[in-house]
Amino acid sequence: MRIRIPLVIALIISFASSASANMGGSSAPEPASTARPEVKNGEALTPRQQAEQLYGGAYDDIAKAGVDAANGKDKNAQKKYRRALDRATEAVAMDSTYFEAWNLAGYAARKLGDFPRSLSSYSRCLAIQPGYAAAREYLGEAYLELGRVREAREQLAWLQRLGATDQAKALSERIVVWQSAHPDSLAPAPLARPDSAARAPAQGSGI
Repeated sequence: MRIRIPLVIALIISFASSASANMGGSSAPEPASTARPEVKNGEALTPRQQAEQLYGGAYDDIAKAGVDAANGKDKNAQKKYRRALDRATEAVAMDSTYFEAWNLAGYAARKLGDFPRSLSSYSRCLAIQPGYAAAREYLGEAYLELGRVREAREQLAWLQRLGATDQAKALSERIVVWQSAHPDSLAPAPLARPDSAARAPAQGSGI
């Protein structure tokens, strides 16, 4: 005896088969790039909040790298500086106005010996916040490491005008040490006067 399938059931089976074919018959999950964004307290983080998380991790990497370097663990220090640079780079990709992250990227790149990238990062930081004392000090140190003492003194002049006593003292001491090691260097040049159009905001934190 032949069983006849009612017309409505046949139509349902036909529709389901067609739908499966159109979807390729695949049940694979979505790519990671389309995954739900990071959340906190049930709310998606903004790009700035995500950048701040990356900055925090990079800052910790810098601190740990400094400890490794002081203990002679140069390879470990380099790995941490590289990770810090990667995180800082990702942070500024999420928020290009994050001047503290630009400064940190400059610091990590300098510790890795990548001076072009370091100077570029410091420049981006100071283009956003000309009076950021930490970046002025570190940029001055980078110039010293490159033997560009005149430009280092220009950063010292900035710090003195900003009233950034601690940063100015630290950079000044480094300049003295550099000059002692390079007695044939150029005589001290007059302190450069920063662009009067750039007003100095309140000092920020360290790295």
